[in-house]
Amino acid sequence: MSFLIALAALVFLMVAAYRGYSVILFAPLAAILAVALTDPAAVPTVFSGLFMEKMVGFVKLYFPVFLLGAIFGKLIEMSGFARAIVTAAIGLFGRERAILSIVLVAALLTYGGVSLFVVVFAVYPFAAEMFRASDIPKRLIPATIALGAFTFTMDAMPGTLQIQNIIPTTFFKTDTWAAPTLGVIGALFVLTIGLLYLESRRRAALAAGEGYGEGHINEPDVVVADGAPVHAAIAVLPLAVVGIANKLLTAAIAQFYGAKTDVVLTPGGKVISADVAPITAIWAVEGALLLGILTVLIFAWRTISQQFAEGTKTAVSGALLASMNTASEYGFGAVIAALPGFLVISDALRTIPNPLLNEAVTVTALAGITGSASGGLSIALAAMADQFTAAANAAGIPLEVLHRVASMASGGMDTLPHNGAVITVLAVTGLTHRQAYKDIFAITLIKTLAVFVIIGVYYATGWV
Repeated sequence: MSFLIALAALVFLMVAAYRGYSVILFAPLAAILAVALTDPAAVPTVFSGLFMEKMVGFVKLYFPVFLLGAIFGKLIEMSGFARAIVTAAIGLFGRERAILSIVLVAALLTYGGVSLFVVVFAVYPFAAEMFRASDIPKRLIPATIALGAFTFTMDAMPGTLQIQNIIPTTFFKTDTWAAPTLGVIGALFVLTIGLLYLESRRRAALAAGEGYGEGHINEPDVVVADGAPVHAAIAVLPLAVVGIANKLLTAAIAQFYGAKTDVVLTPGGKVISADVAPITAIWAVEGALLLGILTVLIFAWRTISQQFAEGTKTAVSGALLASMNTASEYGFGAVIAALPGFLVISDALRTIPNPLLNEAVTVTALAGITGSASGGLSIALAAMADQFTAAANAAGIPLEVLHRVASMASGGMDTLPHNGAVITVLAVTGLTHRQAYKDIFAITLIKTLAVFVIIGVYYATGWV
């Protein structure tokens, strides 16, 4: 019965999200109903002590990233930089390769360590401009961004700075470059099959006479800059600043502050402390985004000055909605993970005999249930890393392979309808699950299949 309660809560939230209902409302409702069916007396305690704590904790950590990312993306749009990059990309790749261009831009940012959520805000203006210019249906934008940002550069490419590639290092004593051959093979598989799928969808729409469409919401404004057009090199500069600054600040912050920092603003006053190690990456991204915003302002203040007030208001509204959607879903995942039914699921997954298949299925299942790649990965490895390691050692499987399989599996079924990144990309693009989720789910199936492809490659060749 406990298993059915957890499953029912998950299905309820997925259906609500797919039908367009607010996750901010329905995630706590689904969590409360699940707790009520398990132990009615525990509802207020779990709501205040677990759901709200996790939700508020997420906002505390990540809202500045959402906010700065939204402002950065809006300024890129208002400055005309998006149009300049689109024009250059069309000239380089051709109008028929708009999808490839957006995938590569999103992949470059993600591999450089920029948050997936920031990438959504930053890339959307480019995607809208290019898809509109190429007359490709807008409903394909979310899946295109997902392929570039939520897949191979998130968890497959060796060396990626995304958290999904960092979490396994603490459990398997590996580094972010673990199993580079398998990682590259998995990345190429996802990229190739994903592009083939999206191009087939584009061609089908073209044959049916479907273009970009009209009456969309959250459309970036078409900006006509005063004077000469923006040069593509200048337009790309803010993106380069964000990527480079993020990497440099990550090292500089750790070196300057150490693991912990204490500040006293007035003599004898209260000591303000911060554990720096867990939030170094967040500080680095925030600092990098501030520098990116400053770069846009330096080069395009004349263009954006008249629209700055209204434009930033729009960005703030978008950031609030996106962050609260994701935070609410994060709280839901925490509640589900605490239910007895979740333990039933975890125990059932332990019975899969092959160590790599066991790890892959366990991690991707828990990521799907919680709606979070990092959340499902953390829960799975915290509970079963020792079992995975012992089984791998007995079978002679390098821990690097365990690392890569776990990382890629976390980015498999995590993008179900209630996933925070999915909800964010749909909210930012102004589309609904009904309009765009079908193609996101196709990308989800491709990246899930890739995990089993690299497992097969390992057993067939022994490559690491």
